[in-house]
Amino acid sequence: MIDVAARIERLREQLREHEHKYYTLSQPTISDREFDEMMRELQQLEAENPALIAPDSPTQRVGGQPAGEFPTHTFSKPMLSLENAYSQEELVEWGRRAQQLAGTDQLEYVAELKIDGLSMALLYEDGLLSKGVTRGDGRTGEIVTGNVRTIRSIPLRIQEPVSVEVRGEVFLSLTAFRQLNDERELAGHPRFANPRNAAAGSLRQLDPQMTAKRRLDFYGYSIFPTQPSQEENLEWIATLGLKVNPHRQLCRSLEEVRDFCSHWEARRDALDYEIDGVVVKVNSVALQGKLGSTAKSPRWAVAVKFRARQATTKLLNIRIQVGRTGALTPVAELEPVQLGGTTIRNATLHNEDEIMRLGVQINDRILLERGGDVIPKVVSVVEEAPDRRPFEMPDRCPVCGGKVFREEDEAVRRCVSQTCPAKIKEAFLHWAGRRALKIDGLGYKLVDKLVETGLVHDVSDLYGLTVDQLEELERMGRKSAENLVAEIDASRRLEFWRLLFGLGVRHVGERTAQILAEHFGSMDNLGSASQAELEQVHEVGPKLAESIYRFFHERDNLQLIARLRAAGLNMKAKTADKPRIPQVFAGKTFVLTGTLEGLTREEATELIRQRGGKTSSSVSKKTSYILAGADPGSKLEKARQLGVPIIDELQFRQML
Repeated sequence: MIDVAARIERLREQLREHEHKYYTLSQPTISDREFDEMMRELQQLEAENPALIAPDSPTQRVGGQPAGEFPTHTFSKPMLSLENAYSQEELVEWGRRAQQLAGTDQLEYVAELKIDGLSMALLYEDGLLSKGVTRGDGRTGEIVTGNVRTIRSIPLRIQEPVSVEVRGEVFLSLTAFRQLNDERELAGHPRFANPRNAAAGSLRQLDPQMTAKRRLDFYGYSIFPTQPSQEENLEWIATLGLKVNPHRQLCRSLEEVRDFCSHWEARRDALDYEIDGVVVKVNSVALQGKLGSTAKSPRWAVAVKFRARQATTKLLNIRIQVGRTGALTPVAELEPVQLGGTTIRNATLHNEDEIMRLGVQINDRILLERGGDVIPKVVSVVEEAPDRRPFEMPDRCPVCGGKVFREEDEAVRRCVSQTCPAKIKEAFLHWAGRRALKIDGLGYKLVDKLVETGLVHDVSDLYGLTVDQLEELERMGRKSAENLVAEIDASRRLEFWRLLFGLGVRHVGERTAQILAEHFGSMDNLGSASQAELEQVHEVGPKLAESIYRFFHERDNLQLIARLRAAGLNMKAKTADKPRIPQVFAGKTFVLTGTLEGLTREEATELIRQRGGKTSSSVSKKTSYILAGADPGSKLEKARQLGVPIIDELQFRQML
């Protein structure tokens, strides 16, 4: 008779081994079909014997209900950002400082490729994965364990029964990124701009089964507790069964570091993932401790950033794109060219003033540049074409034929028609975006269908859509319709500031929407504020105040807000019922220097912001106060020269 428990454990061991060979070592020893058959047998045995299911079983990578929100985790050691070196001279200067602080001119370094992904911490307890945490603000991150468990290169159980924290980078390979974008386009969803954005969106999916479809990957780069050197840290991570980037090098001089950087900058396009530089770390962990850190970055590591990619091509034409605010943006149509492993056919020209500044005309040969996740842009004219043709901005909207107007202090022309289809469609896409109401599935093609069939006229109409109405649309199945209705319904309960940002008030970005929501607490309070009251808000100047005031005094906008209120959207901030914090720092600018005893810089900055003040990184005559802690930098001396008031932490707390 079969020993079910023993068979289950044997299957788990085999599947873990094959997962490691396939996803970590890239050396599969069985076919996908054989793997699937073993997985199905294990799933069946566990279903028949639920008492034997274990959290580290390979069957438990994807499952469970979608999360309502992500809880947070505070790191025992901050996940600091890195200082950047944009030239060889800056790298040499960093090395000189490190040697001086370490008291030696014989430092060893480990050079590692800087993957363009997202930092992640994996916490293992007695060898089992207990938490996956995003970097967040470096001190507190979001717990996304359910999503992390779907990443096949992250073992649910490591090779040793130890309690460790492994930090690394979650990323999407270029192959997986292209496949994901093709699938999204086929489904009528907008394409992701770059692999990093796609990875970020995948990690913050509330449903782990959605994350599992994105084929994320992971490379570890640090571990706690540590080994004596960074080189040994990486080897230990690999020994535990996690992936470590094979393209790394122990360098015994900065010359070797420079050679490594030059080598990979020239070969970056041969990789199946995006890199934007090389991370250089002092190898000795003891010396890392001696070098220490600033409030923002470790002194023992630096990121050597690569130059932006460039290519030359022919400008075939310039077309006009109309945005949600009616802005007419010129877009360069190009002779296809390879840039950073991607075929580029379009690039931004920003506005007509930029076209004049560049002196570019149709048929010219131009220089393109793309850095990181930035949309390719035209840098200059390389060769003027003999048949070059100048471009003129239209005085009528190319979409609706409406009038076009350019304000005196702006470089942008705008369509003034309120019924322009382009503006309406862009407004829906903005509303559904991840920074606004997060309605996944409401992409370009579906918005086109909804507007063209007359099912929606403004965003409030979304909340009356039914599954039956959506199912009748071309290429829209019942399951997709049900998912979209559920996404729309979930958006009713999101934070007030998201609604405020989604409305598309001119000049009101994500950050301003958060400030307004926190300051006024509700749509009613904001809508009834005078222009003078708006100008008193932190970071709101006269132009922005006028734009907000005008928005809330236009009948169409007020009617839209009323319809959204009736649809049940959240018109009140969570802080609305809390006591208002006196704005004692309104109009004040603080500069922080040195290390505070009882506060981090982030905490001090937040206290200042809550009370209406702001912080700056540089000292000037306009600085209100210097908040100085231990070991202050050169900012303190500059403040003394300019006569800027200097306060310590005790005085700061008294001012609070």
